Amino acid sequence: MLTRKTLLLVDDEPSNLHVLKQILSNDYQLIFAKDGEKALQLAREKIPDLILLDVMMPELSGYEVCAALKSDRKTSKIPVIFISALNDVLDETHGFEVGAVDYITKPVNPAIVRARVATHLSLVRTEELEYTQLEIIHRLGRAAEYRDNETGLHVIRMSHYSRLLALAAGFSELAADRLFQAAPMHDVGKIGIPDRILLKPGSLDEEEWKVMRTHPEVGAQIIGEHDSALLKEAKVISLTHHEKWDGSGYPNQLRGEEIPLVGRIVAIVDVFDALTTERPYKKAWSVEDALALINRESGKHFDPALVGLFMKILPAVLEVKHRWAEEMSPP
Repeated sequence: MLTRKTLLLVDDEPSNLHVLKQILSNDYQLIFAKDGEKALQLAREKIPDLILLDVMMPELSGYEVCAALKSDRKTSKIPVIFISALNDVLDETHGFEVGAVDYITKPVNPAIVRARVATHLSLVRTEELEYTQLEIIHRLGRAAEYRDNETGLHVIRMSHYSRLLALAAGFSELAADRLFQAAPMHDVGKIGIPDRILLKPGSLDEEEWKVMRTHPEVGAQIIGEHDSALLKEAKVISLTHHEKWDGSGYPNQLRGEEIPLVGRIVAIVDVFDALTTERPYKKAWSVEDALALINRESGKHFDPALVGLFMKILPAVLEVKHRWAEEMSPP
């Protein structure tokens, strides 16, 4: 049996609390407060899933209570719905300004109250699932980097680089953010590569390279098929970030714009970061040498239009590189 969500109902009039109780008690666990101080205390102790809050109360108004809740890290994410007899647009606007997610006027309509409560609890659930999904993506990405003698900072830097280049290429903020979140999964397939190959200190022979070149497909298999736009993009990135503009890449020898744009973006930023950071098996290249190689490979390995954009955003790229520098990187 699923645990019922907990609602905190706050109103200085017992009759109003009784009305809300009649409307909501069949579906939710309810706790009550008749003043602002008690509401803040219960919110911090119980961490309810949602708060229904009166505006006009003695001492602390609902606006003040909401502002206090939002300023407290422990309670800041609890959605607050104001229920008030104040029905002026300015009153409602002020409610949203202090952090409420909704505003219902009195006298309340039971169907509206139930619908608004259910809607905002559903939104919270969606946000929790999205946050969990992002955490899984980030941790799998870092797991792949640790398997490959990385510190985990590689996925942070290349994700930021990816977002910067995506914005320069005309992505919307939403699309650039999605790429930022999906990029850490680019090398997740390395989890499936045997240690004798992945951690080999010397050069790989041809048979070992054949195995290494399977990691994009292994990564796509690990991510799997999903309705989630984020996981779909992570799969595309995993599968295509080793393709090359001239068709000589792997695993499918895609050419030019056959390669999805997100794969072309990650190809540039992944190589740039790999070259410019020190690893146990190599010294860091200078930024100048790395850029020279990227320019030489423009039109061969890399999309030439994206190479040009990468050069234009270099100051922002170097700021990220400095912020997330490896401890062993040269000064």
